[in-house]
Amino acid sequence: MDAKEIYTKSDCSETAFSCSIKGKVVILNREALPSCNQNQLYFCLCGNGAGANPSGCAVFLVSLRTGEFSLKKRNEVIGVLKTELLPDSAKLQLSQIRPVGTLDLKDHEAKYSGYCFLPDGRYAAGVWLCSEQEVLNYVEMQKSYQHRIMICDRDDFCVLEMKNGRLLHPSQEELEAFRNPQNGGMQYDKGLI
Repeated sequence: MDAKEIYTKSDCSETAFSCSIKGKVVILNREALPSCNQNQLYFCLCGNGAGANPSGCAVFLVSLRTGEFSLKKRNEVIGVLKTELLPDSAKLQLSQIRPVGTLDLKDHEAKYSGYCFLPDGRYAAGVWLCSEQEVLNYVEMQKSYQHRIMICDRDDFCVLEMKNGRLLHPSQEELEAFRNPQNGGMQYDKGLI
């Protein structure tokens, strides 16, 4: 899908302060943007203005055109973009965002890489993830927007695959075992995930 020139309230699935925008693609009001960059699509990471009925106004965003971080006010956000309107170029940029709270790669070894694919097979470089929780957070953040998600271990073996929001690998039972910390992770031929 190609990007529109101008996004409006009619392109939103949710608007107003009663909805949470955290972890969602949002549309910024064009008046809040510099004239040299009128890209309106951003991914909301966090901020005291990101929740429903927020206590503050600050929202931390990532541009889905340039990948640059931005601090904006909640009242500069028109609303949450309808998922089906997200253009392919923005999906590829979104796939490059590590979840909030990920460990610093300078001090921690990445154990996994996350990939997102468009229906035609195009994808961007993998995103390094340091823990199983980071994997779950990455999948949760991407699954509403991406056609296909694949998580690979350090040996490039696929340990998780999802298509159109449906889990393909591992089975639902194996995933539940993975989520249960008492089980110590999932067993694969290559060891623990």
